[in-house]
Amino acid sequence: MINNTGVVLGSDDSLLLVDTTSTEARNRALLASVAAVTSADPGYVVNTHHHGDHTFGNWLVPPSTVIIGHEACREDVIGSGLLAAQVLTGPDYGHIEVRPPSLTYTKSLTLHLGTRVVELHHPGPAHTRGDTVVWLPDDRVLFTGDLVFAGGQPFLAEGSILGYLSALAFLRSFHADVLVPGHGPLLRGDDITRVLDDLVAYTTYLYDQANAGHAAGKTPMQVAREAEPTRFASWQESERFVGNIHRAYHELDGKPLTERVDLVRVWTDMTELHGGPITCHA
Repeated sequence: MINNTGVVLGSDDSLLLVDTTSTEARNRALLASVAAVTSADPGYVVNTHHHGDHTFGNWLVPPSTVIIGHEACREDVIGSGLLAAQVLTGPDYGHIEVRPPSLTYTKSLTLHLGTRVVELHHPGPAHTRGDTVVWLPDDRVLFTGDLVFAGGQPFLAEGSILGYLSALAFLRSFHADVLVPGHGPLLRGDDITRVLDDLVAYTTYLYDQANAGHAAGKTPMQVAREAEPTRFASWQESERFVGNIHRAYHELDGKPLTERVDLVRVWTDMTELHGGPITCHA
């Protein structure tokens, strides 16, 4: 629930935010930081996906601000409500409200902030059903949302394992100079290649483990507990491994990507894998 956000200033002094954040205090601090850069109110907020650590501050921007997201992002913001705050109960969230995107798109959308171009692209189901990447072609800066966790295991239970591999290839195609992950440090140069290579290696390993376990009739928890130690186990949020196995099983069973996994079961297994509870530091 501690994420990266972005501030994009147009040549005409227009202002776009990439995501908000999780708690009232964090969101007020975000807006105070923005006010130190420009006196303009945000004209747009782009939500890279529906999770609360990227959307719970939508309500704090002015009513005139246009919230933009993929059509599935809007559906899932509304459908999820404030569930994340009810599951991850550690932080003081303060006052938070649900405010979904009011402008949606399906594949791509281009915004013009004066002469500055901002491209929005949907890579298909990956981290979630409604991911958006934000590309600034003139600056060669790519905001990936939670398609990239720098230093942590990705969470794919609400998206697609195979779709995630496709999305990682899509991210490479931008040849970005700067990549802003959803969580973790900014990436430049060789670090972008290294992190994307690591995420491909992780996802390939996970899918291989899921294939073998599925064929042997093992549960996702059995697969996770019997897996040999790897370097991926030292990444943050390693409990996500079992949640991602659940998603892989869903796909191996031939179920449609539009059908959701049982998130209660996913969260229960993630909590039990390391003896729970899952702590939150927002």
